[in-house]
Amino acid sequence: MACFSGLARYCYDAANNGEGNAMRTILVLNSKGGCGKSTIATNLAAYYASHGHAVALADFDPQASSLEWLAARPDDRPKIHGIAGFRDPVRAPRNTEFLILDAPAAVHGPDLTALVRRTKTILIPVLPSATDIRAAVHFIHDLLLVGKVERKETRLATVANRVPRVGALDNMLGSVGYETLNLRLFHPLERFLDHLKIPCVATLPDSPSYALADQQGVGIFELADGRATEDRTHWRPLLDWLGSRRSLPRDG
Repeated sequence: MACFSGLARYCYDAANNGEGNAMRTILVLNSKGGCGKSTIATNLAAYYASHGHAVALADFDPQASSLEWLAARPDDRPKIHGIAGFRDPVRAPRNTEFLILDAPAAVHGPDLTALVRRTKTILIPVLPSATDIRAAVHFIHDLLLVGKVERKETRLATVANRVPRVGALDNMLGSVGYETLNLRLFHPLERFLDHLKIPCVATLPDSPSYALADQQGVGIFELADGRATEDRTHWRPLLDWLGSRRSLPRDG
């Protein structure tokens, strides 16, 4: 795969643009497509922006889902600086406090190294299917061979994403419903992560609120819809982890 221009120049431009310890860099990454990377990236960007932080969102995926979300963002919402990382050098404004990186699918080799090199925290969303979990195990194994990750100069965590909710019928019958199935599916990944001491920091249930928020160019915390209240509670463990020293390398 040819290097994306933004990835190939990312390290140089970030290093020469004043990026330092004052700016928090969070990379949302998984080599498998369709796992919800853009949903997590855009919601993190919206959350930090709505709490008064200067936020930049770099989209490295040529499909530009994050940038399309940003284009739909209402003018009265807190501003987020968008960067087409798949095309342009990543130059975040000097006052940026949070730089959220939305990685493309199938990233590997020099592109993966370039992304990881200047990243403090990596979030890996995983869907509750056997195929996605096997792919995540292989990807994390490969990711651990990247120099900075191998030297523990960045922190990894996974997020169980789009997990089906338990149905009322399953609860009434006490049958083997979605919840039990999800637990069974995630067991191999959990054992693998426990062995490597990589946390799974949140479980985000599947919800139509995300599609509604995406349509409006807002985050789940900005969505004026009562049905999103429960969805927001599932983000708290992830946000608490990101706000703790556990999510940063020792020199971060």
